[in-house]
Amino acid sequence: MGRGRAKAKQTKVARELKYSSHETDFDALQRELSTGSSSGHYEEPDSDDQDDPYDDGYGEYRR
Repeated sequence: MGRGRAKAKQTKVARELKYSSHETDFDALQRELSTGSSSGHYEEPDSDDQDDPYDDGYGEYRR
């Protein structure tokens, strides 16, 4: 797929997200935010984890 087609698809998806009306289930959102479980969420790796041979130690300083 060329760059033009990929950009056109991204534009189409962005427009659909911007202009379509989605119903928000605020009760489900409240339940999700009020639970203290971390299942399915990103967790920071341990800082002393040195398994990555390509990690130069400066990743936290990059943007």
